[in-house]
Amino acid sequence: MSDPSSALPTWCEGDDWCPMESTAAIIGKKWHPVIVHTLLESGPLGFNALQRDLDGISSKVLSESLEDMEEKRLVERRVISETPFRVEYALTEHGESLEPVIDAMTEWGATYLEEAAEPAESIV
Repeated sequence: MSDPSSALPTWCEGDDWCPMESTAAIIGKKWHPVIVHTLLESGPLGFNALQRDLDGISSKVLSESLEDMEEKRLVERRVISETPFRVEYALTEHGESLEPVIDAMTEWGATYLEEAAEPAESIV
């Protein structure tokens, strides 16, 4: 188990489901799990490389997602002091610890979901 002093702050009523609800609030946005998955697979990436790997995400949504994930201490923004300088995004220890959750989501989806014939039939 990780160091309790590095735990992410959360609050909710209902002790039985609080950990699940809080986790869903942290990674429950559409692109968050996909970003974590991509950084787990590829390691630290620059903004453009990350956007290229996440086919279909706009610059605005990626920027907002990364900012939210930084605030939630899942991702860190690193400025690489080369000329010209560049920025890359990497998972923090908290972000890396989501690997079993992301793997379970991927496995569940591969087992229980199938591609819809038309977009209107999709559940997402």
